Amino acid sequence: MTTLAIPTVTEPRARFRDLVAAEWIKLWSLRSTYWVLAAGALVVTGIDVNSALTNLDWLSQRDAPAPMDPRMRFDTLSSAFVDPAWQILMVVAGSVGALAVFGEYTSGLIRTTFTAVPDRRAVMLAKAVVMTAVTATLGAFVSVTSFGVTQAILREHGGLSIGDPGALRAVVASALLVPLSALVGMAVGALVRHATGSIVTTLVTLILVPAFLQGETYRWVKELGNAMPITAWNALIENPAMDHPPAKYPETITEAWIVFAAWPVAAVIVTVLAVRRRDL
Repeated sequence: MTTLAIPTVTEPRARFRDLVAAEWIKLWSLRSTYWVLAAGALVVTGIDVNSALTNLDWLSQRDAPAPMDPRMRFDTLSSAFVDPAWQILMVVAGSVGALAVFGEYTSGLIRTTFTAVPDRRAVMLAKAVVMTAVTATLGAFVSVTSFGVTQAILREHGGLSIGDPGALRAVVASALLVPLSALVGMAVGALVRHATGSIVTTLVTLILVPAFLQGETYRWVKELGNAMPITAWNALIENPAMDHPPAKYPETITEAWIVFAAWPVAAVIVTVLAVRRRDL
Protein backbone atom coordinates (compact mmCIF):
# COMPACT_ATOMS: atom_id res chain seq x y z
CA MET A 1 0.00 0.00 0.00
CA THR A 2 1.14 3.47 -0.77
CA THR A 3 0.84 6.01 2.02
CA LEU A 4 -0.09 9.47 0.88
CA ALA A 5 1.34 12.36 2.84
CA ILE A 6 -1.23 15.01 3.62
CA PRO A 7 0.39 18.42 3.48
CA THR A 8 -0.11 20.56 6.54
CA VAL A 9 -1.31 24.09 6.04
CA THR A 10 0.27 26.63 8.36
CA GLU A 11 -1.86 29.65 9.03
CA PRO A 12 0.06 32.90 8.58
CA ARG A 13 0.88 34.66 11.80
CA ALA A 14 -1.38 37.62 12.49
CA ARG A 15 0.29 40.91 11.72
CA PHE A 16 0.08 43.70 14.26
CA ARG A 17 -1.85 45.92 11.88
CA ASP A 18 -4.41 43.12 11.51
CA LEU A 19 -4.80 43.03 15.29
CA VAL A 20 -5.27 46.80 15.34
CA ALA A 21 -7.94 46.53 12.64
CA ALA A 22 -9.72 43.78 14.57
CA GLU A 23 -9.68 45.79 17.79
CA TRP A 24 -10.98 48.83 15.93
CA ILE A 25 -13.93 46.80 14.67
CA LYS A 26 -14.62 45.36 18.12
CA LEU A 27 -14.52 48.80 19.75
CA TRP A 28 -16.98 50.38 17.32
CA SER A 29 -19.25 47.34 17.16
CA LEU A 30 -20.72 48.46 20.48
CA ARG A 31 -23.18 51.33 20.16
CA SER A 32 -22.44 52.31 23.73
CA THR A 33 -18.91 53.32 22.72
CA TYR A 34 -19.77 56.22 20.47
CA TRP A 35 -22.86 57.21 22.45
CA VAL A 36 -20.90 57.45 25.69
CA LEU A 37 -17.97 59.28 24.10
CA ALA A 38 -20.23 61.68 22.21
CA ALA A 39 -22.31 62.40 25.32
CA GLY A 40 -19.17 63.01 27.35
CA ALA A 41 -17.82 65.45 24.76
CA LEU A 42 -21.11 67.36 24.62
CA VAL A 43 -21.45 67.56 28.41
CA VAL A 44 -17.93 68.84 28.95
CA THR A 45 -18.08 71.37 26.12
CA GLY A 46 -21.51 72.51 27.29
CA ILE A 47 -20.34 73.06 30.86
CA ASP A 48 -17.32 75.05 29.68
CA VAL A 49 -19.39 77.22 27.34
CA ASN A 50 -21.99 77.80 30.05
CA SER A 51 -19.19 78.86 32.41
CA ALA A 52 -17.96 81.37 29.84
CA LEU A 53 -21.47 82.78 29.30
CA THR A 54 -22.04 83.07 33.05
CA ASN A 55 -18.72 84.83 33.52
CA LEU A 56 -19.47 87.12 30.58
CA ASP A 57 -22.68 88.21 32.24
CA TRP A 58 -20.87 88.82 35.52
CA LEU A 59 -18.05 90.75 33.87
CA SER A 60 -20.51 92.90 31.93
CA GLN A 61 -22.32 93.90 35.13
CA ARG A 62 -19.26 94.35 37.33
CA ASP A 63 -18.98 97.89 38.63
CA ALA A 64 -15.83 99.91 37.94
CA PRO A 65 -13.36 97.15 37.24
CA ALA A 66 -9.77 98.00 37.94
CA PRO A 67 -7.74 96.42 35.17
CA MET A 68 -4.44 97.55 36.68
CA ASP A 69 -5.16 95.77 39.97
CA PRO A 70 -4.10 92.09 39.67
CA ARG A 71 -6.72 91.12 42.24
CA MET A 72 -9.47 92.36 39.92
CA ARG A 73 -8.26 90.52 36.84
CA PHE A 74 -10.35 87.62 35.60
CA ASP A 75 -8.74 84.41 34.36
CA THR A 76 -10.53 83.64 31.11
CA LEU A 77 -8.55 80.41 30.69
CA SER A 78 -10.38 78.89 33.65
CA SER A 79 -13.67 78.97 31.72
CA ALA A 80 -12.26 76.67 29.04
CA PHE A 81 -11.19 73.99 31.49
CA VAL A 82 -13.72 73.74 34.29
CA ASP A 83 -12.42 71.17 36.76
CA PRO A 84 -15.66 69.19 37.43
CA ALA A 85 -16.42 69.00 33.71
CA TRP A 86 -13.07 67.50 32.84
CA GLN A 87 -13.32 65.10 35.76
CA ILE A 88 -16.51 63.81 34.13
CA LEU A 89 -14.62 63.28 30.88
CA MET A 90 -11.86 61.44 32.76
CA VAL A 91 -14.41 59.03 34.21
CA VAL A 92 -16.07 58.56 30.81
CA ALA A 93 -12.76 57.81 29.09
CA GLY A 94 -11.62 55.57 31.93
CA SER A 95 -14.87 53.61 31.82
CA VAL A 96 -14.63 53.10 28.06
CA GLY A 97 -11.04 51.92 28.49
CA ALA A 98 -12.04 49.47 31.20
CA LEU A 99 -14.98 48.23 29.11
CA ALA A 100 -12.65 47.42 26.23
CA VAL A 101 -10.98 44.83 28.48
CA PHE A 102 -13.53 43.54 30.99
CA GLY A 103 -16.23 43.45 28.32
CA GLU A 104 -14.44 40.60 26.56
CA TYR A 105 -13.95 38.71 29.80
CA THR A 106 -17.57 38.99 30.91
CA SER A 107 -18.86 37.94 27.47
CA GLY A 108 -16.33 35.13 27.03
CA LEU A 109 -15.06 36.63 23.77
CA ILE A 110 -11.55 36.82 25.19
CA ARG A 111 -11.24 33.00 24.91
CA THR A 112 -11.90 33.19 21.19
CA THR A 113 -9.49 36.10 20.82
CA PHE A 114 -6.61 34.36 22.58
CA THR A 115 -7.31 31.11 20.76
CA ALA A 116 -7.05 32.88 17.42
CA VAL A 117 -4.07 34.96 18.55
CA PRO A 118 -2.09 33.26 21.33
CA ASP A 119 0.21 36.26 21.62
CA ARG A 120 -1.71 38.01 24.39
CA ARG A 121 0.82 40.82 24.62
CA ALA A 122 0.24 41.80 21.00
CA VAL A 123 -3.53 41.71 21.46
CA MET A 124 -3.44 44.05 24.45
CA LEU A 125 -0.97 46.39 22.77
CA ALA A 126 -3.32 46.59 19.78
CA LYS A 127 -6.17 47.44 22.14
CA ALA A 128 -4.05 50.17 23.69
CA VAL A 129 -3.15 51.63 20.30
CA VAL A 130 -6.80 51.79 19.21
CA MET A 131 -7.95 53.20 22.53
CA THR A 132 -5.21 55.84 22.51
CA ALA A 133 -6.04 56.93 18.96
CA VAL A 134 -9.78 57.21 19.60
CA THR A 135 -9.59 58.98 22.94
CA ALA A 136 -6.75 61.29 21.87
CA THR A 137 -8.89 62.43 18.95
CA LEU A 138 -11.81 62.98 21.31
CA GLY A 139 -9.62 64.85 23.78
CA ALA A 140 -8.18 67.09 21.07
CA PHE A 141 -11.65 67.91 19.75
CA VAL A 142 -13.09 68.78 23.16
CA SER A 143 -10.02 70.72 24.25
CA VAL A 144 -9.72 72.81 21.08
CA THR A 145 -13.47 73.41 20.88
CA SER A 146 -13.79 74.42 24.52
CA PHE A 147 -10.84 76.77 24.32
CA GLY A 148 -11.86 78.35 21.03
CA VAL A 149 -15.53 78.90 21.89
CA THR A 150 -15.00 80.14 25.45
CA GLN A 151 -12.24 82.58 24.49
CA ALA A 152 -14.35 83.90 21.62
CA ILE A 153 -17.20 84.53 24.06
CA LEU A 154 -14.85 86.36 26.44
CA ARG A 155 -12.86 88.19 23.76
CA GLU A 156 -13.92 91.61 25.10
CA HIS A 157 -12.74 90.70 28.59
CA GLY A 158 -9.27 89.36 27.98
CA GLY A 159 -10.02 86.26 25.92
CA LEU A 160 -6.83 84.46 24.96
CA SER A 161 -5.45 83.22 21.67
CA ILE A 162 -3.55 79.96 21.31
CA GLY A 163 -0.27 81.88 21.18
CA ASP A 164 -0.70 83.51 24.60
CA PRO A 165 1.43 82.23 27.49
CA GLY A 166 0.07 78.99 28.91
CA ALA A 167 -2.74 78.60 26.36
CA LEU A 168 -1.19 75.96 24.10
CA ARG A 169 0.11 74.05 27.11
CA ALA A 170 -3.37 73.95 28.63
CA VAL A 171 -4.97 72.77 25.37
CA VAL A 172 -2.40 70.01 24.84
CA ALA A 173 -2.54 68.84 28.46
CA SER A 174 -6.33 68.67 28.38
CA ALA A 175 -6.28 66.72 25.13
CA LEU A 176 -3.78 64.20 26.56
CA LEU A 177 -5.73 63.81 29.79
CA VAL A 178 -8.40 61.81 27.94
CA PRO A 179 -6.22 58.99 26.52
CA LEU A 180 -4.31 58.89 29.80
CA SER A 181 -7.57 58.20 31.63
CA ALA A 182 -8.62 55.58 29.07
CA LEU A 183 -5.34 53.67 29.44
CA VAL A 184 -5.67 53.73 33.22
CA GLY A 185 -9.15 52.28 32.78
CA MET A 186 -7.72 49.52 30.59
CA ALA A 187 -5.20 48.61 33.29
CA VAL A 188 -7.93 48.49 35.91
CA GLY A 189 -10.12 46.37 33.64
CA ALA A 190 -7.27 43.90 33.08
CA LEU A 191 -6.75 43.57 36.83
CA VAL A 192 -10.34 43.53 38.09
CA ARG A 193 -12.18 41.96 35.10
CA HIS A 194 -15.59 42.82 36.50
CA ALA A 195 -17.91 45.54 35.18
CA THR A 196 -18.93 47.32 38.38
CA GLY A 197 -15.64 46.72 40.13
CA SER A 198 -13.62 48.07 37.18
CA ILE A 199 -15.65 51.26 36.81
CA VAL A 200 -15.68 51.97 40.54
CA THR A 201 -11.94 51.31 40.84
CA THR A 202 -11.28 53.61 37.88
CA LEU A 203 -13.34 56.36 39.51
CA VAL A 204 -11.53 55.93 42.81
CA THR A 205 -8.09 55.93 41.17
CA LEU A 206 -8.62 58.95 38.94
CA ILE A 207 -10.83 61.17 41.10
CA LEU A 208 -11.28 60.12 44.73
CA VAL A 209 -7.71 59.21 45.68
CA PRO A 210 -6.30 62.57 44.49
CA ALA A 211 -8.99 64.36 46.52
CA PHE A 212 -7.65 62.75 49.70
CA LEU A 213 -4.07 63.72 48.85
CA GLN A 214 -4.48 67.50 48.72
CA GLY A 215 -3.44 68.30 52.27
CA GLU A 216 -0.33 70.39 52.85
CA THR A 217 0.32 69.37 56.46
CA TYR A 218 2.65 66.54 55.46
CA ARG A 219 4.95 66.83 52.51
CA TRP A 220 4.74 63.13 51.60
CA VAL A 221 0.96 63.43 51.27
CA LYS A 222 1.26 66.44 48.98
CA GLU A 223 3.97 64.75 46.91
CA LEU A 224 1.73 61.70 46.42
CA GLY A 225 -1.04 64.05 45.36
CA ASN A 226 1.29 65.74 42.89
CA ALA A 227 1.89 62.34 41.27
CA MET A 228 -1.79 61.95 40.36
CA PRO A 229 -2.99 62.85 36.83
CA ILE A 230 -5.69 65.32 37.87
CA THR A 231 -3.23 67.29 40.03
CA ALA A 232 -0.69 67.40 37.21
CA TRP A 233 -3.41 68.57 34.83
CA ASN A 234 -4.37 71.40 37.18
CA ALA A 235 -0.75 72.53 37.21
CA LEU A 236 -0.51 72.44 33.42
CA ILE A 237 -3.69 74.45 32.79
CA GLU A 238 -2.73 77.18 35.24
CA ASN A 239 -2.51 80.58 33.60
CA PRO A 240 1.05 81.91 34.11
CA ALA A 241 -0.13 85.47 33.56
CA MET A 242 -2.26 85.39 36.70
CA ASP A 243 -1.18 85.90 40.30
CA HIS A 244 -1.80 82.67 42.21
CA PRO A 245 -1.70 82.30 45.99
CA PRO A 246 1.50 80.62 47.20
CA ALA A 247 1.20 76.93 47.97
CA LYS A 248 3.38 74.55 49.95
CA TYR A 249 5.24 71.95 47.90
CA PRO A 250 3.88 73.12 44.53
CA GLU A 251 4.16 70.90 41.46
CA THR A 252 6.43 72.24 38.73
CA ILE A 253 5.53 72.13 35.05
CA THR A 254 8.32 69.63 34.39
CA GLU A 255 7.07 67.34 37.15
CA ALA A 256 3.54 67.57 35.76
CA TRP A 257 4.68 66.50 32.27
CA ILE A 258 6.60 63.60 33.80
CA VAL A 259 3.40 62.45 35.52
CA PHE A 260 1.56 62.69 32.20
CA ALA A 261 4.21 60.52 30.56
CA ALA A 262 4.60 57.97 33.36
CA TRP A 263 0.95 57.05 33.92
CA PRO A 264 0.15 55.85 30.37
CA VAL A 265 3.38 53.83 30.16
CA ALA A 266 2.72 52.23 33.54
CA ALA A 267 -0.90 51.52 32.58
CA VAL A 268 0.07 49.71 29.37
CA ILE A 269 2.70 47.65 31.22
CA VAL A 270 0.16 46.64 33.87
CA THR A 271 -2.38 45.72 31.20
CA VAL A 272 0.07 43.48 29.33
CA LEU A 273 1.47 41.79 32.43
CA ALA A 274 -1.95 41.21 33.99
CA VAL A 275 -3.17 39.36 30.92
CA ARG A 276 0.03 37.36 30.42
CA ARG A 277 0.37 36.24 34.02
CA ARG A 278 -3.25 35.43 34.82
CA ASP A 279 -5.48 32.73 33.46
CA LEU A 280 -8.86 33.53 31.91
